[in-house]
Amino acid sequence: QVQLVESGGGLVHPGGSLRLSCAASGSIFSIYAMEWYRQAPGKQRELVADITRSGSTNYADSVKGRFTISRDNAKNTVSLHMNSLKPEDTAVYYCSADILSVGLEAAYTYWGQGTQVTVSS
Repeated sequence: QVQLVESGGGLVHPGGSLRLSCAASGSIFSIYAMEWYRQAPGKQRELVADITRSGSTNYADSVKGRFTISRDNAKNTVSLHMNSLKPEDTAVYYCSADILSVGLEAAYTYWGQGTQVTVSS
């Protein structure tokens, strides 16, 4: 069984910073791509950033230059550093990862439970 657990959400003023973390645990053989998504009320879930195992990154245009995704392969973690936060960044943030479990032949995408980020004065 594989689990992803996020932490680090909260309330922050516009212009502030937050750091989200996500830890994968369980019978993990290898983790491929890791991603952060977000979903605002009444909107579809959108990809915020992703990172390959080798460290290549990709960002949504709306967060480029403000957010940084990183990962620690030894600890099976992924982080999202968010700077210059705006009210429109308010959403539930989810981490996901493509994980090959021990004993299986194919990787599956797993999701965390989500963490709320609210940007408001």
